[in-house]
Amino acid sequence: MSTTPTATADQIFILLKNWLVHFLPAAWQPLAGVVLCVVAIVGVFPGLFAVSVLLERKGLGRMQNRYGPNRVGPHGIFQPIADGLKSLTKEDIVPFRADAVVHFIAPLVLVVAVFMGFAVLPMGRNMVLVDMDAGLLFFFAMGASTELSIFMAGWSSRNKYSLLGAMRGVAQMISYEVALLMSSVAVVMITGSLSLTKIVGAQNSYSGIFPHWYVFTPWGFAGLLMFSIAAMAETNRSPFDLPEGESELVAGYFTEYSGFKFALFFLGEYVGMFGIAGMATTLFLGGWSAPLSFLQILPSWFWFFSKLMIAMCLFIWIRGTLPRLRQDQLMNFAWKFVLPMTLVNLADVAIWRFMGEGWLRWVACSAMLLAAYVGMGRVEMQRGKIGPRSYRYAE
Repeated sequence: MSTTPTATADQIFILLKNWLVHFLPAAWQPLAGVVLCVVAIVGVFPGLFAVSVLLERKGLGRMQNRYGPNRVGPHGIFQPIADGLKSLTKEDIVPFRADAVVHFIAPLVLVVAVFMGFAVLPMGRNMVLVDMDAGLLFFFAMGASTELSIFMAGWSSRNKYSLLGAMRGVAQMISYEVALLMSSVAVVMITGSLSLTKIVGAQNSYSGIFPHWYVFTPWGFAGLLMFSIAAMAETNRSPFDLPEGESELVAGYFTEYSGFKFALFFLGEYVGMFGIAGMATTLFLGGWSAPLSFLQILPSWFWFFSKLMIAMCLFIWIRGTLPRLRQDQLMNFAWKFVLPMTLVNLADVAIWRFMGEGWLRWVACSAMLLAAYVGMGRVEMQRGKIGPRSYRYAE
């Protein structure tokens, strides 16, 4: 390993881990290394969760012409600490007729599942807990298990609002999970591997100063858009937050949760957002690679977390901009537009792969995606009798 200052900064966490474990007997060092990595993941992402919650509340406040949190600490920066203390000390209420065991386990299943997904995400050069050949499948397997926790929460509460919110959540997550998986298949087709480290490595090259990220191809750009839409639905973010529809379901599947159990659901949702944003970064945005070749002097982990926080800002921006969809609009959008577009994108990436180098494949692939987008959009507008809005003043 190179010992230049740049290389040392890039591998600082690997070097720190190796230095800490070398004090232990050789037989214990592999296990100790894994434990240290797990502790780092469990420590870093809840910290980012606290920062992101404050950023979201302040950002949404500004979008809505208000201040947001501004009482606890200078400019309200200690608000996440106050919220955490309140969650820890607030009374835990369990409904009398609820299934107490399942009611208790549901938030734990959610948190454990979302944290497990980080085991295969490469967060920097050589910074991956488990470098498995089927890392992509493992990540989505862990993500799919969150549906079980949502159903457990709704069913165990013995509350009709909770049960309806859970059924909405499961239907929504299954619908958009298909699109999420299919949009990822395009990357697998090009890379020829399910290993996330190999997917990042395939994008870690440059033409001059510009990177070879998949997002800079027609199929990669379309795939990132479809992946992002499905990711917002998977994490129950606006405009897809129907499982938590306050206007009709009180709080959805966690209506009967309070105290620290509610905080665990909140934590699980945000950590799930970090995970899905990290996966989008890995698949389409080069993972930990720098956006320009001369910026490789900065540590690889810096670029990964920078892209992650930019994605979180986009999540917040979209939440403050778009209204919530209706349930029928949500399901129609998944099955009649997003999923067909991902299937067209798979054909598009096959054409890109076998046409060879040259400008002709750019024209063919771009035209194919544009035609599919316009064609499906027009069909759905005519079928749903959707047209340009007209505004008239009351007389």
